[in-house]
Amino acid sequence: MAAVPKRMMQVGGAALMAVAALTAAAMARSAHPSQGGTAAGPPRRIVSLVPAATEMLFAIGAEDRIVGVSSYDRFPAAVDRLPSVGGLLDPNVERLLSLRPDLVVTYGTQNDLRQQLERAGIPLFIYSHRDLPDVTRTLRTLGDRVGAGTRAAAEADRIERALADVGRQASRQRRLKTLLVIGHEAGALRQVQASGGYGFLHDLLVLAGADDAVGDLRRELVAMSMEMLLARAPEVIIDLHNGDEWPADRLEAERQLWRRLGAVPAVRDNRVQVLVGDAFVVPGPRVVEAARLLARALRR
Repeated sequence: MAAVPKRMMQVGGAALMAVAALTAAAMARSAHPSQGGTAAGPPRRIVSLVPAATEMLFAIGAEDRIVGVSSYDRFPAAVDRLPSVGGLLDPNVERLLSLRPDLVVTYGTQNDLRQQLERAGIPLFIYSHRDLPDVTRTLRTLGDRVGAGTRAAAEADRIERALADVGRQASRQRRLKTLLVIGHEAGALRQVQASGGYGFLHDLLVLAGADDAVGDLRRELVAMSMEMLLARAPEVIIDLHNGDEWPADRLEAERQLWRRLGAVPAVRDNRVQVLVGDAFVVPGPRVVEAARLLARALRR
């Protein structure tokens, strides 16, 4: 996957599937605080190639120490003022080194980059993520690594309390069989991809009060044929798109795509919801926002 400039990554489902693929690619289970060198005290010049980690660093007050980010970073807006050093598959090592980092946050699968940075003696934080609890687990670990453990623990506690509150409120509602669509061909219901029964999106959907329509399939992405859509008979369809907010007419046009599937209960009962925003694709502090939006969509 080629890197996409920060403000151009607004392709809806394709972007959602791309980020889901990045998450799935991080195969190591735990984050290792450092490799390839030892930092003398907390790092002062951090390069983050992981958008979720970048958002965590901002959330714990370490933003003044970030000197470089990836080409996929979009939030908060302040990241636009920071140098971009590429993405998962195309990191610009020369530019990265020119920033003189004393800590680089990388994905666990960036083996070539890790080896180059280790040879240069630059400490690493190896990011991995699989499920919703990993968000606050990583937040605490990263906070400890950068010397902001107290702030990180407080932020993690806040997130966990807020998520628990969403779950408590959702428990009062009937659980509806819900299909969480994270990608399809633009302007058509071809190549439909749904969130399966594994990963942080599945966890958020269940927390928000849904019965995942494909929750029995233990994978992050599920290719949905028309036959499978009919057979699974979701009562709610939530169609996620990455990027900036859409105008009402575009949202309605997206909902109209589903009209051809009138035999599906969600379509028949007018319970197709289109949600737009990148909080759904970055497993960081904004998972609370994502959970609340999903819960609200399920109650409509």
